[in-house]
Amino acid sequence: MDNKPVSCHLVGEFFGVDGKQLQQQYKDHISEFHSWDQKEHASDWMIFPVNMGTSLSIDETALSNGELYTILTNKAAKGGKGTIVAMLKGTQTEQIITVLEKIPLRKRNKVIEVTMDMAASMVKAVRRCFRNAERVIDRFHVQKLSCDAVQEARIKHRWEALDEENRLIEAAKRNKHPYQPELLPNGDTLKQLLARSRYLLFKHPAKWTPSQKERADILFPRYPQLYKAYELSIRLGNIFTICKSKEQAFKRLAIWYNEVEAAGIDAFKTVARSVQTHYLSILNFFNNRSTNASAESFNAKIKAFRATSRGVRDTTFFLFRLAKIYA
Repeated sequence: MDNKPVSCHLVGEFFGVDGKQLQQQYKDHISEFHSWDQKEHASDWMIFPVNMGTSLSIDETALSNGELYTILTNKAAKGGKGTIVAMLKGTQTEQIITVLEKIPLRKRNKVIEVTMDMAASMVKAVRRCFRNAERVIDRFHVQKLSCDAVQEARIKHRWEALDEENRLIEAAKRNKHPYQPELLPNGDTLKQLLARSRYLLFKHPAKWTPSQKERADILFPRYPQLYKAYELSIRLGNIFTICKSKEQAFKRLAIWYNEVEAAGIDAFKTVARSVQTHYLSILNFFNNRSTNASAESFNAKIKAFRATSRGVRDTTFFLFRLAKIYA
């Protein structure tokens, strides 16, 4: 039971015994929970220096009630046993540093790469605790920023369309005429067009379905500024897929900055400033093309485990089981 994320309720149903009673028996007598050497502080932090590797990922996850934990994982373990290096409650820089410094310095000095998102607290903590490691900002977090900027432009136009529709409905009522919304060539109204365009704006044009292509052909001529935003997002993503070296990516990134300035879209100016702030760590992606996908995948495993456990009622015991499986 220690080696697989299986619910005691499911085991209980299989053997025809009370699941809650079985879980209590497992916790108090079968498992080694009460003799666990990290039990006293596990809800605040736990470390497993033996799991240290040369390539790590750091990310945050929510256990219950939105309570955030920072997790440092070893990529070499591939999400199996030996994955968790450290796990601590909170995401503040000093909290992270205090726990990570409990890992022996000689082990930390062997780390050559740490992938992460743009969170300033994690960037600072990694800089302090892993002095020999290259910091790699996850390319997918960068692309998500640009996608969010595109969606912001779409949502702005959608609210404008809703306001205009409400104005026309009121005018029709005053004139005692039935309101007839404009129907576009694909059968959408304007507000439907903007609502249903959400997913196509996340995708490369080559991956559009026929209906999404038809919708885009109607959407972009009506909203040229939205088209500019979408093009900027696609071009930023292309830098990571097309470029083969840091030097090539740096040149394309400089061109992209100029395009953002010319477009004059405020949300993208914010994205450009964020990219400019972290550009060295972003460009480190091109050394080994490393991403934080392993950390995101591990977060998904934690959420799945939480679901099989029907939530987290006893945080320390949940962390004990998590450690048994993944540490």
